[in-house]
Amino acid sequence: MRLDKFLKVSRLIKRRTVANEACDAGRVLVNDKPAKASASVKAGDKIEIQFGSKAVKVEVLDVKETVRKEEAENLFRYL
Repeated sequence: MRLDKFLKVSRLIKRRTVANEACDAGRVLVNDKPAKASASVKAGDKIEIQFGSKAVKVEVLDVKETVRKEEAENLFRYL
């Protein structure tokens, strides 16, 4: 699955366009490397997102095309 779509589906970032912009600005790292929005995400990958001065680190547990709001937190684990 594309990185920008995963960030939206998992609700780490609310909109896909915002996820695209974050990737383009270099604020999203996958496995400690800057990632484009089109980068492929799979279970086991570690994603770090810079929100201003705060960084959020998560590990991808599962990849699904669509999930309900209550199940979105099952797609990742905070590190």
